[in-house]
Amino acid sequence: MPCGEDWLSQPLGIVQGFFAQNGVNPDWEKKVVEYFKEKLKENNAPKWVPSLNEVPLHYLKPNSFVKFRCMIQDMFDPEFYMGVYETVNRNTKARVLHFGKYRDVAECGPQQEVDLNSPRITTLERQTFYCVPVPGESAWVKEISFSFLNPSFNAYVNANQARVSPSTSYTPSRHKRSYEDDEDMDLQPNKQKDQHAGARQTGRVGGLQWCGEPKRLETEASTGRQLNPLNLSSPFDLNFPLPGEKGPACLVKVYEDWDCFKVNDVLELYGILSVEPVPSALSNDERDASLLDPMECTDTAEEQRVHSPPASLVPRIHVVLAQKLQHINPLLPACLNQEQSKACEFVSSFMSELSPIRAELLGFLTHALLGDGLAAEYLILHLISTVYTRRDVLPLGKFTVNLSGCPRNSTFTEHLYRIIQHLVPASFRLQMTIENMNHLKFIPHKDYTANRLVSGLLQLPSNTSLVIDETLLEQGQLDTPGVHNVTALSNLITWQKVDYDFSYHQMEFPCNINVFITSEGRSLLPADCQVHLQPQLAPPNVEEHMSSLLAAVLPSVLNKFRVYLTLLRFLDYSISDEITKAVEDDFVEMRKNDPQSITADDLHQLLIVARFLSLSAGQTTLSRERWLRAKQLESLRRTRLQQQKCVNGNEL
Repeated sequence: MPCGEDWLSQPLGIVQGFFAQNGVNPDWEKKVVEYFKEKLKENNAPKWVPSLNEVPLHYLKPNSFVKFRCMIQDMFDPEFYMGVYETVNRNTKARVLHFGKYRDVAECGPQQEVDLNSPRITTLERQTFYCVPVPGESAWVKEISFSFLNPSFNAYVNANQARVSPSTSYTPSRHKRSYEDDEDMDLQPNKQKDQHAGARQTGRVGGLQWCGEPKRLETEASTGRQLNPLNLSSPFDLNFPLPGEKGPACLVKVYEDWDCFKVNDVLELYGILSVEPVPSALSNDERDASLLDPMECTDTAEEQRVHSPPASLVPRIHVVLAQKLQHINPLLPACLNQEQSKACEFVSSFMSELSPIRAELLGFLTHALLGDGLAAEYLILHLISTVYTRRDVLPLGKFTVNLSGCPRNSTFTEHLYRIIQHLVPASFRLQMTIENMNHLKFIPHKDYTANRLVSGLLQLPSNTSLVIDETLLEQGQLDTPGVHNVTALSNLITWQKVDYDFSYHQMEFPCNINVFITSEGRSLLPADCQVHLQPQLAPPNVEEHMSSLLAAVLPSVLNKFRVYLTLLRFLDYSISDEITKAVEDDFVEMRKNDPQSITADDLHQLLIVARFLSLSAGQTTLSRERWLRAKQLESLRRTRLQQQKCVNGNEL
């Protein structure tokens, strides 16, 4: 039976145990998955699994069990690998079966070599994702998620020598290899390379080329692996969507149900860490000397570099368990499915104290907005808004708010964004200057030379808060890229989609991004709702005002705000037939009194405001009271805009 205490440090030993018990019977793979599922259900077990988001790579033992919270930035071509292969002892001729799942390299003992002609070899397929840490993830999310210090942390320090063995994987008609090894990235002080201990073998498995070393090779026990490559400058682009992002990128090998995932999905992965340098070990001369079919080795050097980067810079995770996350708020259950008892209990308990939390949050945001209670109301509605469905091309539920009247040449918008950062799990502030609009890359595009998707600022996961600061915009000329970027922002706001550039065509990627625009006058970008700021406070120092506001709120209260804003996005909502009839009658009455006072678009806006106003109060159905309150808020907002228009003599 597998040894229970080894599941974190030696998961491949667990896998080997199930494989030895079941042989080539595919049931062993299901048993492995079930074993780790049960282990993670034990008390606090997930917290004991070291996270690549937090623990530096050089502290982790190769082939240990790790977790990684990430976004799928790109999907590479599927690859074939040896699911089961056979080795032969050169002296005794004894044959041993091995599994290739969860491995980059084929395991060979002393005096053993892979029998490429064995009829027992099975060829299977796996998918590779290129994953990055969640873009814009807030500092408080990281602190809460990874605040638990693993008492066995030192057990994961890499004290073993790295080993090199032949790769078990290959791609159909596109043989993926990198032209560079770990040493090429100047990550190791020792430049000595080990001599190959065995002759190179080439052959075909399942009609595909296989090339690799027949023996397990020793490499230098490099102190260079004690360096954190993420702190070193490197010519390798980790392809993060947002500037200034930190953390590792990973090549993620998925074995089951990869069709359930798509680009920009956020995943929680549990799997086996691989830092074997084998995929980068072949030099150009070795590749030329091998017996590869030229038609099957069509990768460019750039593609090899991108798809097989040094494992010390981009480690690999062989996924045992993968979960698509609804959200990344660590204060809530990962799955808010009402059918799960724990989630149901959590939601019921929190909803019982919703009213005082909303009142406190409204007061908090009112102070952040310099005493403007109306703007605070609309900011709450914006922060809980989400696209709940799409009707044809129209995204329903989006609620982009333009906060106009923000002081120019002030730090107000910067510090308001800091407040939002403390409330939402992921966010990004786009400073809308002429230089940024002309030079930043907003739209992801396909690089056919490297065969990868190059990220852009708008490659963001669902429910990210995008704050666009127009107060920094000055007179200037937008060039062609700048115009394209403005168009991309407009399409994001209007249609909740980003058109990725594939050179010969564009591909629509639906999204669900909360866009909040701060501006002096009316925004240049489309918005669902414009609220003009009317400050009631005039603090002499905005920074001190905002800092004291954050310092005054208790951490427990701040956490309740965070739960509130995340949870309400996932509540169901409906309108009864009775209320629907009342709303229709109300609309007809308003049109009868003044046909110009309200249009169909205005009615849609009212319904959106009423929806999120109801949800903000914890009500999942529209009541007459909330409908009247929505009408009141909209009336106040429109009156304020009219007053400002009269003052300025132009339209805001």
